[in-house]
Amino acid sequence: MTVDEITFSPEEFRHDKPQEECGVVGVYNHPEAANLSYLSLYALQHRGQEGAGIVSLDGEEFHSERHQGLVPDIFTQQRLDRLVGNCAIGHNRYSTAGGGGLGNTQPLVAKSGLGTLAMGHNGNLTNADVLREQLEEAGAIFQSTMDSEVIMHLVARSREATMSRRMIDALNQVKGGFSTVFMTTEGMVAVRDPHGFRPLSLGRVGDGWVVASETCAFDLIGAEYERDIQPGEMVTIGPDGITSCMPFTLTEGAFCIFEYVYFARVDSNIGGHAVWSVRKNQGRQLARETEVEADIVIPVPDSGVATAMGYAETSGIPYEMGLIRNHYVGRTFIEPQSAIRHFGVKIKLNPVREVIEGKRVVVVDDSIVRGTTSRKIIELIRKAGAREVHMRIGSPPIISPCFYGIDTPTTEELIASSKQVEEIREYLGADTLGYLSEDGLINASPKVGGGYCTACFSKNYPVNVVFNKPKQGGLF
Repeated sequence: MTVDEITFSPEEFRHDKPQEECGVVGVYNHPEAANLSYLSLYALQHRGQEGAGIVSLDGEEFHSERHQGLVPDIFTQQRLDRLVGNCAIGHNRYSTAGGGGLGNTQPLVAKSGLGTLAMGHNGNLTNADVLREQLEEAGAIFQSTMDSEVIMHLVARSREATMSRRMIDALNQVKGGFSTVFMTTEGMVAVRDPHGFRPLSLGRVGDGWVVASETCAFDLIGAEYERDIQPGEMVTIGPDGITSCMPFTLTEGAFCIFEYVYFARVDSNIGGHAVWSVRKNQGRQLARETEVEADIVIPVPDSGVATAMGYAETSGIPYEMGLIRNHYVGRTFIEPQSAIRHFGVKIKLNPVREVIEGKRVVVVDDSIVRGTTSRKIIELIRKAGAREVHMRIGSPPIISPCFYGIDTPTTEELIASSKQVEEIREYLGADTLGYLSEDGLINASPKVGGGYCTACFSKNYPVNVVFNKPKQGGLF
């Protein structure tokens, strides 16, 4: 297949990366809880772009607004005005299980014998199929295809005496990744799975509390970061203050290292470490492992910027912005009737000929998934006059899908699952190709309790995935 035969839209360009894995937020005891939730979701837009929702609580009454689209398009002033109350939770949706659609937009709201419960869930449950079938056989009726709804049914069917005990009972039955925020008339509960796959942070805003997937949400609303919620921790916030317990069986931590590589915003702080600094350090290690003679280092913006700066700093090769990203492109775009070569890439990125022409170029990106985008980027750089193009990747080859809350292609679609590095280099059209090693990535990243999940690089899955029947395509 020639490059001319490979065509894809700007939307497909975005999908040649591991995809977002949802974002959650909760605000307790603040007169503008819904507005702060809206702003927090805006800051967390990178974690999910299919839909968003906010549920607020005014005394005993819950108010819900859930819609498809981007946060600023969804939450008009009229809709925000309907979300009254001093408590609210919010959710940005990217479908890692169950598909898209309004019915699969969160937060979920349901009534039980102990009152109404709202929930926002970031992660993926690896035994959801088995639990769902058991629940349906017992008479449960599901309103969505999300694995998240399994948790709500388990809570509702629990025989524990209190709502918090029912949450613990339910979450002890599920496996996989969950950073989850619950809201009841009694307060708010934030829970992180025992492995700690996905991040979750706790902060203060005025006299209230806030939880969010990333601290960049705190910055926008003027909240003060307190700490990360720990793997296996359940934090309860209510009229009497905040309490914490560890209700799950202790296990080894397995924080998703891709949060530091790609997913988290570079201005966020995870585990007390600035993501920006971590990515620069990963770039430094990449330079040590993959030396090459070149004239300039350029990033694939925006996710490759910090890594490329670290690479340039250690290698001594000057850093330049040789690719410019158009930040104002939406998710869909009307293409011209006459074919334009590489239109999908050009609408997102454009090379700066004055920077690239006649140069030996190191181009740094965070990862390669299918490879189609990287191939077109390299050809754009060559057409801008580069003498040589050396591709450098700030993570190891991705050889296997994620089952804990990240939407990755099937194994067959991952280029590194079937090709060696030299074969990938030839496909991309680069003069050289270098990946950061798994050991190098771990050593360049902060030490975390229990270690990292690196299953997408190593196939070493911390939690088994259980299916009732074979899956066809999609995440699994």
